[in-house]
Amino acid sequence: MKERITLRVNGKEHELEIDPETPLLYALRNNLALNGAKYGCGIGQCGTCMVLLNGNAQTSCNITCSAAIEYEIVTIEGIGSQENMSPIQQAFVEEQAAQCGYCANGMVMTASALLSRNAKPTNEEIKQGMNRVLCRCGTHSRILKAVKNASTK
Repeated sequence: MKERITLRVNGKEHELEIDPETPLLYALRNNLALNGAKYGCGIGQCGTCMVLLNGNAQTSCNITCSAAIEYEIVTIEGIGSQENMSPIQQAFVEEQAAQCGYCANGMVMTASALLSRNAKPTNEEIKQGMNRVLCRCGTHSRILKAVKNASTK
């Protein structure tokens, strides 16, 4: 059954007529046309659907819209654009850290949350912080370098 709910996404309030049990990922993609977060596993294990909830990296496939109303939600579209990239987005481009690109949203959003908590992480802290996002392309060394480089900006 649909209800009217308000979500705060990328600094704007959006009123949606939606089933409150709809996963946030679906609302972002289908209702708000914010397609940076991708559907991967659907159970919060791969990280491709990562967003920031009050600044913390969280998978959006396993949180409902009704649970998300209490958060300030930021998607990858909200941290920068092609014309005005955030430091972590710019570092990913400079280091060519994305190969197939499917995990890129999760990696960038997780790194963004990590760097907001720890501006100068060690390599081990980066590895530990980024382990929530699965990547099978083999660009882990470039991802590590991109996060490290973004921490110096």
